[in-house]
Amino acid sequence: MFSILGLDHVVLRTANVPRMVHFYCTVLGCTLERERPDIGLTQLRAGNSLIDLVAVDSEIGRKGGAAPGAEGRNMDHLCLRIEPFDPGALTTQLIRHGVVPGEIKSRYGADGYGPSVYISDPEGNTVELKGPPESRPAADLG
Repeated sequence: MFSILGLDHVVLRTANVPRMVHFYCTVLGCTLERERPDIGLTQLRAGNSLIDLVAVDSEIGRKGGAAPGAEGRNMDHLCLRIEPFDPGALTTQLIRHGVVPGEIKSRYGADGYGPSVYISDPEGNTVELKGPPESRPAADLG
């Protein structure tokens, strides 16, 4: 058999690759990993994972149908684990870039419960930014 080690990459189909690269790199801190304009693929480094941006009008993008929109999404959301998770600094960073953050609250993820906030990227995809896990109560450590 095999074991799953983690999330390798997520693919977002997009109508405006430069705008999405700006958002994920400038606002969220990803870095440009690789570009394949011949097939319409841009890959961004997000920690140990990749976020692949596929132009909907490209060779591989056309295979997925219409562009994402309010009535047709490519996914529910993606979650990026971030550190540090400083609510004040994070909110300031997002607002400075015109991003309206949702409510910061504890939500469950791969590392257990921890603080998180939902935002939207320029094409309406929901992105969850998740902080470190909270300490578990002693009775829960068994």
